[in-house]
Amino acid sequence: MINRFLQAWTRPKAAEELDLHFDRPLVLFQSDDWGRVGVRDRSGWEELQRAGLKLGEKPYDHCSLETADDLQALRDVLARHRDSVGRHPCLKMNFIMANVDFPRCAEAGLREVPLRPLTDGLPDAWVRPGLMEAYQEGIQENLFRPGLHGLTHFCMGAVARELERGEERSQVLHTLWRACTPYIHWRMPWVGYEYWDPALSSDRRFLPLAMQQTMISRAAEIYRGFFGSIPFSACAPGYRANQATKSSWFQAGVRVVQGGPGERRGPCLDQNGMLLTFRNVEMEPATEACELGAIVEQANDCLTRGLPAVVSIHSINFQSTLRDFRTTTLGMLDRFLGALERRWPELLYVHDENLWEIATAGFFAGEAENIKVSAAVPGKDG
Repeated sequence: MINRFLQAWTRPKAAEELDLHFDRPLVLFQSDDWGRVGVRDRSGWEELQRAGLKLGEKPYDHCSLETADDLQALRDVLARHRDSVGRHPCLKMNFIMANVDFPRCAEAGLREVPLRPLTDGLPDAWVRPGLMEAYQEGIQENLFRPGLHGLTHFCMGAVARELERGEERSQVLHTLWRACTPYIHWRMPWVGYEYWDPALSSDRRFLPLAMQQTMISRAAEIYRGFFGSIPFSACAPGYRANQATKSSWFQAGVRVVQGGPGERRGPCLDQNGMLLTFRNVEMEPATEACELGAIVEQANDCLTRGLPAVVSIHSINFQSTLRDFRTTTLGMLDRFLGALERRWPELLYVHDENLWEIATAGFFAGEAENIKVSAAVPGKDG
C-alpha cells in the first residue's frame, strides 16, 4: 500500500539527500483536502442519482465536507493525549483555498471555472454552521495547524479545455455543478491535479513556472486572509509537484514540503533550506483496509530507526455527513496514540514547523532540551 504513490517533485542532488535522524521519538500528522467540498449532502446525493450517476461504488462517492461536529469530535480525541512534555498531538491540515462558485457556472458560454475563495465562505447551497469558527478554535488550541494544499485540487486548464469543447465531459461537469459538486476524481481522472494536466505529453504535464507562481501566489494571498499568516508548509494536490512548484512555494514563504507515501525514509534539507518530508505511516481507514497493529508497527519501525513517524490521514476519514467514517477513524486514532505513548516515554508530538526548527537548529519552541540531529545515507540508520 505504501508504494502506490511516486514522489513527483524534482529532488536535490544525491549528495544533499541525506536522511535526518533524531535522538528523540517524533510523531507528526499530515492531512489533506480540508475546506474542499465534494458531494453536498443527502439532497445533493439524491440529485446526482436522479441525474443518472450511480453513487456508492467507492469511498470518495461519500466524500462531502467536514462539519463543526466532526472537528469537535476530532479535537476531543487529540485533547485526551499528551507527549512527554505535555503537548497534545497536532494535526497539520492542508487547505484548498477556493471552491467552484456554482451559481456562476450557469453563465452562458462559460470557458473558465469561477471560484469562490474560502475567505468568502462556502459556495451557495453549502451549509456548515460553525465550521469556519471550528477551524480557528482548533488552531487556537494547538490541536490543528493549517498548511497550504492549493488554490484548487483539480487542474483549471484541463477543466477549462473540456468546457470549451462542449462534449460529453463538459456535460458531466455541468451535471455535477448543478448539484453543487465540483467533481468526483475517480470517475473523471481527466480533471488532473492543480499543477499537473494528464492530457498533455509526459514532458509537458507540469504547468509552466509562471502559471504555477500565479496560482500559488493567489492561494497564499487567500491563506493569509483566512489564517492571518503565510503558509509555512505545503503539499501539492495528488502529490504532483516539481521544481517549479517548490520554487513558487519558496517565494510564498513555504519552508516544509510534504511528500506522499512512497519511501520509508526520513526528511532531508535541500540546498535552499527547505525541509522535504515523506509520509511513512498511513492511517486511511475510510479508503483503505487498515489494521491498527500494522499501523503501530510502521510507526515503531520509524521511531526505532531515529526517523520521525509522519502519519498520513486525509480529511475524508473524519467526515460523517454521507457516511460515518469519523467513528472508526477516531477510535483507531485514539488507540494508536495510546499505544505510542506507552511504548515511547520520551515521545514528542510535533508539527511541520517544529520539525523544521529541529532540523535546522536542534530544538523547537516549548522544548528546552536540545535534540540531536544526525544525517545518514537514505535507507541506513543514523
